[in-house]
Amino acid sequence: MPYNFIAIEGNIGAGKTSLAKMIAKDRNAKLILERFEDNSFLPKFYEQPDQYAFPLEMSFLADRYNQLKESLSQVELFSSFILSDYFIDKSLIFSRKTLKEDEYALYSRLFKIITSSLPKPELLVYLYLRPEHLKANILKRAREYEKNIELSYLDNIQKSYFEHFKTLKSTRVLIIDTAEIDFVNNETDYKKVISVVFQDYPLGITRVSIT
Repeated sequence: MPYNFIAIEGNIGAGKTSLAKMIAKDRNAKLILERFEDNSFLPKFYEQPDQYAFPLEMSFLADRYNQLKESLSQVELFSSFILSDYFIDKSLIFSRKTLKEDEYALYSRLFKIITSSLPKPELLVYLYLRPEHLKANILKRAREYEKNIELSYLDNIQKSYFEHFKTLKSTRVLIIDTAEIDFVNNETDYKKVISVVFQDYPLGITRVSIT
């Protein structure tokens, strides 16, 4: 096992939580799941983004920081490694698109101060799907507050992820194109993903397409 801490990322509807749960169960990992459904600002943001963007992003940042700090500081004797379904930097990625310029300037300063002491994942796995596939997954899971998310928003978020990855010079980033597989319902596809994830990768960005 080459990694002690892996984070799985992806756009809205990419399947990151599903994959994280499957790997954690299969490989006996300590699982950290984002608690986004408990955020009372999220439904309000989708209805009135200008009004609720800043409190939404700050509440997400506070919760993610507290959760990771607590989870990463606890030693799990019977877990082989730590696995999360998010990367703390997603706070910067989403806020860059949702906040006004002056709000983002303040937010990014606070982000750097707050997260400077957090351990970084040794491998960041990003599940790539085109916006139309993401939208189909979003509609399938039928969360009321997500139903009006537009393709343009998903596309902008995806581009922001890729732009941010270019700045991560000391992180292993593995981008997996999962458009041609169904790792949730097909065990063979799941095993393909597993075989790709648990390899030793160099620092920087590695792209893989699974068929």
